[in-house]
Amino acid sequence: MTENQAEVQLSVVMPCLNEARTLGRCIEKAQQSLAALKLSGEVVVADNGSTDGSQQIAERLGARVVPVAEKGYGNALRGGIEAARGQWIIMGDADDSYDFSDLAPFVERLRAGDELVMGCRLPAGGGRIVPGAMPWKHQWFGNPGLTAIGRLFFRCPAHDFYCGLRAFTKDGYRRMGLQTTGMEFALEMVIKSTMRGLRIGEVPITLYKDDRGRPPHLRSFRDGWQGLRFMLLFSPRWLFLVPSLVLMVLGLCGMAVLSQANVRVGHIQFDAGTLAVASMLALTGFQLFTFACLAKAVAISKGLLSDDPLFGRFRRFFSLEKGVVLGTVLVVLGLALLVRALLFWGEAGFGPLSYADNLRRIIPAATLTTFGIQVAFSSFFMGVLDLRTSR
Repeated sequence: MTENQAEVQLSVVMPCLNEARTLGRCIEKAQQSLAALKLSGEVVVADNGSTDGSQQIAERLGARVVPVAEKGYGNALRGGIEAARGQWIIMGDADDSYDFSDLAPFVERLRAGDELVMGCRLPAGGGRIVPGAMPWKHQWFGNPGLTAIGRLFFRCPAHDFYCGLRAFTKDGYRRMGLQTTGMEFALEMVIKSTMRGLRIGEVPITLYKDDRGRPPHLRSFRDGWQGLRFMLLFSPRWLFLVPSLVLMVLGLCGMAVLSQANVRVGHIQFDAGTLAVASMLALTGFQLFTFACLAKAVAISKGLLSDDPLFGRFRRFFSLEKGVVLGTVLVVLGLALLVRALLFWGEAGFGPLSYADNLRRIIPAATLTTFGIQVAFSSFFMGVLDLRTSR
């Protein structure tokens, strides 16, 4: 660490793309806050190619401008954070919607040992949104809904996943291992911090109406979908495992009952047709279960997800050899049932059979055989992922 770096305690990083109208006020507020806190600090403006003179405004006010050529919100922040000299970093948009003059609550949480301190604009976390500061669909549906999904998926304590004003330690940032370059950057920070076991705190803040004088860079439905998709891809449990278990339970229970006889509930009768649907549910559920295991294994191997002790024990117990043996047993049982069905057909002189009775024999046999094939070949696929290479 150089002497210059050691002198900087706190860096305030602002991504900037044509924010000349508000950038100066944000810089001045941040500088006032640094002076009030008696911290040695700096304001870093990560400029993403502004053409309205934002760079000159920042330099005139004593901020350090870091040009970032690669376009994107995440790229701008990554460039600014990596160039920051402080061991503590506070990031926030330069549109004057956040009050940079009141950074004390964030610093207090950092001093208390938090590695990521999230601002919260939503009432659930004690925050406040000034009327007109956020579109109603974001305030009442988008942000609360996506945050609720994120809290469920990742067990994160934050109440506002999308708040752009947040603080973190430089060491904590390195441990996050962030990779995205667009709007997902802020969401990835919350998810990775939770997965990496960082200590996460939260402080309520007020969101003010921005004064940029132009439409925001956000696109509600596009960015909302990208956020939801991002969370699903980082959570094989909810994307694959939970639906797979639901489908398999419904399908196998339905098959166990309907393979014996028709079932009548009131005036509704479930027969061989419903048995075929139950088979479909069971097979689809198992396919999703396979995807869950493969996605988890690949994500862990690439460093996208942390090691899971429970999943590790499952993989050690259910080895390639055990999977092949189990798959072979299921295939043999399925073929035996098919032979049984063939014998019934032979007793009828290979002529017409009762439609429902015939399907009750064939569908379970075909399902069991398919299960066996999938188990065996999925085990080989997992075995490929376990191969050790020199690269």
